Amino acid sequence: MKQPLQESFKRWKTSVLQSLLQYHGREDHATVRILLLACIGTVAMPLYYVIWQHFFPQEYESLPLRLVGIVLCAIGLFARQFSRRMMDLYLLVTLSYIFPFFFTFMFLMNHASGVWSESLLIGLIVLFHFDTSVAVKAYLIGTAVAVTAVAMVGDTDVLGSRLVLQQLPIHWFTIAVLAAAKISREVLAQEKLAGLGAGLATVAHELRTPLTSVDANVRGLLRMCSEGAGPLPADRVGTVDALARIQFEVRHMNHMIDLFLLSATAVRRSLRPIETVSMEAVVAAVLKRYPFVNAGQQKLVALEVRRNFSFAGQSELSVVILLNLLRNALKAIQRAGKGRVRIVVDGGHAPPRLLFIDTGCGIPAQQMPLIFHRFYSFPPHNGAGIGLALCQEIMDAWSATIECVSRESAYAIFILEFPQQASLAK
Repeated sequence: MKQPLQESFKRWKTSVLQSLLQYHGREDHATVRILLLACIGTVAMPLYYVIWQHFFPQEYESLPLRLVGIVLCAIGLFARQFSRRMMDLYLLVTLSYIFPFFFTFMFLMNHASGVWSESLLIGLIVLFHFDTSVAVKAYLIGTAVAVTAVAMVGDTDVLGSRLVLQQLPIHWFTIAVLAAAKISREVLAQEKLAGLGAGLATVAHELRTPLTSVDANVRGLLRMCSEGAGPLPADRVGTVDALARIQFEVRHMNHMIDLFLLSATAVRRSLRPIETVSMEAVVAAVLKRYPFVNAGQQKLVALEVRRNFSFAGQSELSVVILLNLLRNALKAIQRAGKGRVRIVVDGGHAPPRLLFIDTGCGIPAQQMPLIFHRFYSFPPHNGAGIGLALCQEIMDAWSATIECVSRESAYAIFILEFPQQASLAK
């Protein structure tokens, strides 16, 4: 009997984990946390009112304050429809109200009872699982408002009581531990990126050896086929064409390896601007460097220079950004089976900008908030998910911005805007 129960539990646990992984793959992590908070809050707020009011009565309870919390949590159930700005505002207001304000106010009004001491500590743990900057703001705002509200009610003696003050070191220690845990997760993410770069370097080294051998043998066979005067025999023409195609594919693979290595090494280098870069020159370098599959694919890309401009950055990192954008655009065209790419250098705009436009498959609206997140890729398993995240990190380091405007099945426009620099003549 025990064995079947264990097997059933393992199957259930595996099913739940797979569902959560798939769900996190489709949604922004912030959206997932808001939805979980909203679901738990809309149930827990009324449930614990009943528990603390009827089953284990506390000294103080407030239905109006809980109703406000229920409303805020219920609004969070529609988090998928929030814009980024609306989501940030909602998080700050809701977190400030529920965890620091409500839990602190109830803790103080119940004169630091054991139930509310533990509840407040749990609330702070949940709070600091969100973004640290938002959590700190919410903690300071909510706690200050709660203390002010208690003082206005008139119960000021509890604020300086030993029961209350002895909780502060525990709370601050908990916050410090949670902050340290987040730093550890960031370090792990960086190690993952470094490991990815090292792995790509190893794979590149292993691939280049056979590719070099293939290229040398093809060159030898081409010399053998071209020996002798006069036109080639009919049976050799097809062989020469096949060998030329192999040679092209070898060059293409070598270029792709260069592209992957460039992106991988960029993760580990300093991103700060160290030189002045001409946008027209860097775009031309990318178009020359990109390993197009054939001439037809190359003709799909058009460059329009309205007015050149310079910016503070790094030439190699600029190439990384544009190579990633070009590769994504050509993949979108390939998936859609139609479209073109247009690159517009617009130094006359204030601020100077580069437009990267493709009329391929576009990006679904629900995926738009996720595309710059590290390790996120769309469609799933379509790459490592570091390209656009790296592009945004580089642009942030240069005090520049990158954003995307898209319509599914129609177009995607990446807008790169740079701080004003001295313009160059066209």
